Amino acid sequence: MALATTKTQRIALSVAGLAAVAALLCTSLPSACFALRWIALAALVLYGCMNRTLTAWIFIAMLLGAEIGHDFPNVATHLRVLALIFLRLIKTIIAPLLFGTLVVGIAGHSSLRQVGRLGLRSIIFFEIVTTIAIFLGLGAINLSKAGVGVQLPTTAADTGSVGKLSAEDTILHVFPENIAKSVADGAVLQVVVFSLIFAVALAMLSEDKRRPMLAFCESLSEVMFKFTNIVMYMAPLGVGAAVAYTVGHTGLAVLGSLLKLLLTLYAALIIFIAGVLLPIALLFRVPLRAFLQAVAEPVTIAFGTASSEAALPRAMEAMEAIGVPRQIVAFVIPTGYSLNLTGSSLYLSVAAIFVAQVSGMHLSLGQQLLIMLTLMLTSKGVAGVSRAALVILLATATSTGLPTEPIFLLLGVDQLLDMGRTAVNVLGNCLAAVVMAKWEGDFQTETASPVVADALQ
Repeated sequence: MALATTKTQRIALSVAGLAAVAALLCTSLPSACFALRWIALAALVLYGCMNRTLTAWIFIAMLLGAEIGHDFPNVATHLRVLALIFLRLIKTIIAPLLFGTLVVGIAGHSSLRQVGRLGLRSIIFFEIVTTIAIFLGLGAINLSKAGVGVQLPTTAADTGSVGKLSAEDTILHVFPENIAKSVADGAVLQVVVFSLIFAVALAMLSEDKRRPMLAFCESLSEVMFKFTNIVMYMAPLGVGAAVAYTVGHTGLAVLGSLLKLLLTLYAALIIFIAGVLLPIALLFRVPLRAFLQAVAEPVTIAFGTASSEAALPRAMEAMEAIGVPRQIVAFVIPTGYSLNLTGSSLYLSVAAIFVAQVSGMHLSLGQQLLIMLTLMLTSKGVAGVSRAALVILLATATSTGLPTEPIFLLLGVDQLLDMGRTAVNVLGNCLAAVVMAKWEGDFQTETASPVVADALQ
C-alpha cells in the first residue's frame, strides 16, 4: 500500500511538473494556456493532498496565489486580509520568544562559568565569524540587487519606513525605558537588551532563587515554540494571499527576483566557505581531508532535511571521532547552534536588504548597518523555532521600520534557501569545535569511545 501511494505521488508530481513546464513554454498565448496552467495547479494540489507537508503546501500556495493574481486581479485584491492576519499572529510571537530563549540561553548555561576560557574563546569566535557572514551577505545582495525592479503596491510598500536618526537617537533607541512600551512598539533591540541584562542578573542569583524563574522561561520558550507551530499552519493561506495580492498589482516579475535571490544566497554561501571557513581551517592547521570526511554525512543530512537538529547527533559523534575531546564537543556544538548560525546570519542579511529593495526603499550605509546590528542580536537563541527566519526577519523589520509584507514572498522558496544555510550552519559549528580543540591544545589527545568509533564505521 505504501509502495502504491509513493508511486501515485510520483505520477502526480510528474504530471504537475510536465504541465507546469508546458504552461511556462506557452505563456505568450494566455488564452490557450489558461486551462493548462490550472490543470498543472490541480495536479500539484493532488500531490499536496498526498504529501501533507507544510513546505509542499507553502510552495503550492505560492503558485496558486501567483495564478490567481495573474488571472483574477480583482479577487486577489481582497485576499490581502489573510496575509495581514498571519502577519499579526507572527508578530505576537517575537517578544516572548526572544525573552524566553535569551534568558534560558544565558542564565541556563552554568557551564559557561565552569569552562571559563573555552566559553570566552568560543563566544569571541562565534561573534567574529557570524559578523563576517552578515556583512558578506550585505555585500552580496547590494551587488546582485536581486530585489530591485519589483515595486510593491503602495499600500504594501508603505507599511514601514526607516527614518534618519542622529547618533544619539540611534544609541538611545537600543536601551529600553519601559519594557511594556518596547514590546508594544515592536522595539526588538530594546527587548533584547532587557533580556540580556535580566539573564545576567538571574545567573548571579543563588540556585534556589534562580531555578523557579529559569523554569518559567524554559516553559515560556516551549509554549512559544508550540505557538509558532500552530500559527505556521496558516502559512499557506498567508503566503498564497500575499503572492496573489502582489502579482495582481505588479505582475510576475517578483518570481524572477526570487530566483535571483536564490542564486545570490548560494553564491554568497560558497564564497563564505572558500573565503572564510577554509582560511580559518588553514590558520589553525585543521587536517582538511579527515575533517571533510567526518563532516560529509552531517552536512548532507542538514542539507537534505533543512534541519540542524537532525544532523546534531552525527556531527557530535564525527567531531569526537576525529580527535575533539567530548567535553569540548558537548559545549561548542550545542552552544554554536544558538550563537554560531553562520549560514542563517548570511541569509538574514541578504533577505533583509532584499525586502527593502523589493519595496523600493533606498537605505543609506548607516541604516543598513543598524539593520545588521539588529540581526546580530535578534538571531541568537531561536534556532529551534520552525521557520525561525520568518520570526527573525519580522522582528528586524518591525524594529528598523522595514515593510513586512515582502517577507511573505520569501516563504515560497524558503525550503531551497533553508537547505543551503542549514548545511553551512552545521559545517561552521563542526569547524568551530575543531578550532577550539586546537586552540586549547587538546586536539587528538584523547581516543574516541568505542561506541562513537563503531557508529562512524
